[in-house]
Amino acid sequence: MRLPACLAILCLTASVALAAPPQAEAAPSADPGARAVADHVADGECLACHADQARLWTGSKHQLAMQAATPDTVLGDFADARFAGKGETAHFLRRGDTVFVATEGADGQRAELPVTHTFGIRPLQQVLLPQPGGRLQAFTIAWDTERKTWFSLYPEGASAPGSNLHWSGRYQNWNLMCGECHTTAYRKGYDDATDSYRTTWSEANVGCQACHGGGRAHAESARATQAFGSGKPQPTANRALANAHAQADQCAACHARRTRLVEEAVAGAPLLDQFMPDNLRADLYHADGQQLAEVFEYGSYRQSRMYQAGVACTDCHDPHSGRRRAEGNALCTACHNEAPDRTRFPGLQAKNYDGPAHHFHSAGQAGSQCVDCHMPSRDYMIVHGRRDHAIRIPRPDLSAKIGVPNACQDCHADRSAEWAAAAITRRLGPRSHPPHYGEILAAARRGEAGAAQPLHGLAIDLAQPAIVRATAVETLAALGSVAPAALRDPDPVVRATAAATFATRPAEDRLAHLPALLSDPLRAVRIAAARGLADIDEGRLTTEQRAQLYAGLAAFVAAQQAMADMPSAQLNLAGLASARRDPAGAERHYRRALAQDGQVQAARLGLATLLAGSAREDEAERVLREGLAGSVQPGELHFALGLLAGQRKQWEKAAHELRAAAALMPDHPRVRRNLDAVERYLQQRR
Repeated sequence: MRLPACLAILCLTASVALAAPPQAEAAPSADPGARAVADHVADGECLACHADQARLWTGSKHQLAMQAATPDTVLGDFADARFAGKGETAHFLRRGDTVFVATEGADGQRAELPVTHTFGIRPLQQVLLPQPGGRLQAFTIAWDTERKTWFSLYPEGASAPGSNLHWSGRYQNWNLMCGECHTTAYRKGYDDATDSYRTTWSEANVGCQACHGGGRAHAESARATQAFGSGKPQPTANRALANAHAQADQCAACHARRTRLVEEAVAGAPLLDQFMPDNLRADLYHADGQQLAEVFEYGSYRQSRMYQAGVACTDCHDPHSGRRRAEGNALCTACHNEAPDRTRFPGLQAKNYDGPAHHFHSAGQAGSQCVDCHMPSRDYMIVHGRRDHAIRIPRPDLSAKIGVPNACQDCHADRSAEWAAAAITRRLGPRSHPPHYGEILAAARRGEAGAAQPLHGLAIDLAQPAIVRATAVETLAALGSVAPAALRDPDPVVRATAAATFATRPAEDRLAHLPALLSDPLRAVRIAAARGLADIDEGRLTTEQRAQLYAGLAAFVAAQQAMADMPSAQLNLAGLASARRDPAGAERHYRRALAQDGQVQAARLGLATLLAGSAREDEAERVLREGLAGSVQPGELHFALGLLAGQRKQWEKAAHELRAAAALMPDHPRVRRNLDAVERYLQQRR
């Protein structure tokens, strides 16, 4: 009996041998970290001249983002205080001016460690503890600055020592997860060969030059101007961002969920030359775009009508203190009032928004504040309430249809979504429930039949926010389809997302659509296009396109190297090596990913695939079995073991593994199809 072709481990192979990119296309060899720090001056030089800005910045969350641990900066109780939670204990103590934490280390043994820095200021403050290899670790028991008590960031149970989620683990590592947004001129300095860090920064805070760029040339020209008594100082790199979207992009470097593309960000550079923002993924956002995971502000704000209208971050927030420009409803009614400024915002309606006729609540009661309805708050890190910056209209009707939350029930928890929706209809009429992109995304997430066509329409609807279009493109790809028109979208996030979705398309499709994006103005788009063409026969590209491909692949590699301490980056490099017909490189990166995190199942499956394809089946089986004990999805490993056994014609063993996979993944059609084929074969042999 001939088994179906699907009875084989998924392979990562390329159809054509490809030449290595010319070295001339590689990233420059100059050390950008040294250059960036050399371009910076001490904060004091900026503050000495810019007194008004200094006054506003001093005491701000940016200024206090990170501080050396001293009696003045440490807020927590270190006077022999103790904490005991589920799976974690800590003893906080002080000796002179140094504070210590005694707790279980990575090896499970009790250790006493000095606190090197404080991290954050309110409503919580964490402390950083040193570990070997230049690591600073964010301790997962934090100080609640409002309640004046220690609390666990994992109240349901801390991870065990040795886990990457334990305070000593990779995903609590400050160098990897936190440092770039709590310092100025941050350079991670990760050494992949030794899995260690030589991290540097110019200031342990978010200072002037974090947003304005290195200030040395500005400061020197200012001194020269004073000496000569005439002229103007050389401006900073980012003196002002008049374009509201460019300003939001500047803030998004830290106030967004995004993937880093460069080792060190440069203030004022285009966002997509340095980062690729996340779209409205199901693990990050509700189907209607409301915040779910810790997504910060940018992704939400990109959905808002305020963003579309050109409202800038600094319209609401002072750029130096970070504080709101007004408190309460006064902030919103500065624009939304009975005599609006239609010069800048022609779409504003003349209306009294600060009254019961608009918000349906008595003045001073819950529900009478604009943010109660339009910016509902969710708690992150247990105590940190963060408002949703999509500034959306409450839609309890969507709650009833697709199960998303709504602001009405935040207060009226004893009432149903249907009750809230009916109340809005009664007051505003049936037009208060217009079609919403959340309904289309929810249908696709549920796998409903016919979801692809509305998704395709959403992907190319320029009236929708760009982040929604990009999400539709990404979601469409999960259904096995693409939107070629999105490759020409005016927004680079949509173009980059669309280019990435073409990576698994047939070669002819990729050759027809991706080469044009190799010369896109923005790095994220070029990288996505180059990755999608990595295994293409280069003889089908023009000389210019080949040069662009090499440059794009070099940028892709540099982006992964900038995040080489993340297993996902090693996995990406393994995938590229496979596409470029470099099995040794692929194996090296798969093994590196597993060394960093043995739970990265894609790396385990990829490595097993590679080994099995090179007649190293025993090694492949060992790699798969090593993952079974701690896997959160052991069914996939049993499936792979069954396929591997079938490849080796070990039919009884294949049936055993496939049965285990079927029991764990009863709705997986490929598992059932392969199991049926093996069992039929065994039955025929009997």
